[in-house]
Amino acid sequence: MEAENTQPRFVICLNNDGYEDDLKVRTVYRVLPDESAAKSNYLRVVDETGEDYLYPAEYFVFINVVPEVAEALMLAAA
Repeated sequence: MEAENTQPRFVICLNNDGYEDDLKVRTVYRVLPDESAAKSNYLRVVDETGEDYLYPAEYFVFINVVPEVAEALMLAAA
């Protein structure tokens, strides 16, 4: 179970209202763990700037990716 918690998580942006310069609709983003943000219905997302910021959780949908895809996404963001 611990290994599952260390796996990177990804979302697809469905809405970027108010964040047009930072988020692109239909784009995959990495989510960083942030329990405090989650309690307020926000996600900590690494956006187009390469930095992580809080965005409304309702703007995204979580996706499941196989480890090979997760690795490729992580390399692409580096």
